[in-house]
Amino acid sequence: MSSHYETIDQYIRAYPGEVQERLGMLRRLVHETVPEVEESISYQMPAFRYKGKILLYFAAYSNHIGVYATPRANEAYADQLATMGFKTSKGTIQLPFNKPIPVELLCDIARFKASSIEEDKKAGGKL
Repeated sequence: MSSHYETIDQYIRAYPGEVQERLGMLRRLVHETVPEVEESISYQMPAFRYKGKILLYFAAYSNHIGVYATPRANEAYADQLATMGFKTSKGTIQLPFNKPIPVELLCDIARFKASSIEEDKKAGGKL
């Protein structure tokens, strides 16, 4: 895989077809859930900004896609993620290639994160 990406399109094209489909699905999911997002590459991963703050990142690995929506979002959905059998760490959700993408749950997480960004901006704080 390339080690330098300038766009999300470049990032997605660097992977095999099946992985491209999953990455494309995640990209569409983010845009449909929070239409105001802006795309970028950050830390050489696809990143989505909302109101100037990172909404989430994602990255492809050999057996999964990692979704990075911050510890606050993972904590809020810890029970659902555990019930569905997804491996998580402090700020990461692993979506294995052998399981369906949990579309509704990821939409909920994106909405939660967007709402958190809005609340934080109103309060004048930082995430």
